[in-house]
Amino acid sequence: MIVVDATGLVMGRLASVTAKSLLAGEEINIVNAEKALITGRRDFIFDDYQQTRTRGHKERGPYFPRRPEMILKRTVRGMLPYKMRRGRDAFSRLKIYVGVPRDLKGAQFVQPDGAKMRTASNNRYIELGFLSKRLGASF
Repeated sequence: MIVVDATGLVMGRLASVTAKSLLAGEEINIVNAEKALITGRRDFIFDDYQQTRTRGHKERGPYFPRRPEMILKRTVRGMLPYKMRRGRDAFSRLKIYVGVPRDLKGAQFVQPDGAKMRTASNNRYIELGFLSKRLGASF
């Protein structure tokens, strides 16, 4: 079991690395999902996610979540062949948490090199938790 700390990691890259590991048969837990970063201009990020959110709802249409762990889980699902058996099996090995749960307090956290932000001077990013609060989530 791999425990990944999402603090300061780019969400798309983290999802990509996670999807590859899940397809390889690893079991992955991601903690601090609200501290993952989304790169880009702030207003474009908000507009894009708000448009995606209002496109559908739970009863009919594509449902897009508000909570940070569910947004990250949806992003990983998009990188898996989740309609096929091996994709569903891989997706079932993924667990994502806001904060650090009690049973993972003493675990050794990993931060994949492929998911880290490349330039430290880039200030065009927001945290996933901030986006979630802007979409109306309470966590």
